[in-house]
Amino acid sequence: MDNRYRKNAGAVYSLKYHLVFCPKYRRPVLVNGVDEALKQLIQAKAEELGITIHALEVMPDHGHIFLEADPTDAPHRIVNQIKGYTSRILREQFPWLKSRLPTLWSRSYFIASVGSVTEEAVRLYIENQKGK
Repeated sequence: MDNRYRKNAGAVYSLKYHLVFCPKYRRPVLVNGVDEALKQLIQAKAEELGITIHALEVMPDHGHIFLEADPTDAPHRIVNQIKGYTSRILREQFPWLKSRLPTLWSRSYFIASVGSVTEEAVRLYIENQKGK
């Protein structure tokens, strides 16, 4: 099978997402070791969830993750698992985060699917199936 695709018991898939998340009030608190600890925690949680991290970067006021997940993992569940886990551990490791923010993460986030096929190509493929 093409290495662009993965499979589980019932599906062949390629589900990749770009996730962007921010601290509450977009405060620049992902500094002074918090950034590196966050990266390690995200990697650990991804392994636990069976998610592949293709790229990961942490800026002072937001983070980016390029990840790949099984179709049985809803994107909102992945986000909630990562944000919940990292918030709890980081606030234990860096108590000053508790005094700066009521919660570490904003409730909102950005997530988009990433693929190698354009919308137009999918539309044309589907439209041309009838004649085959």
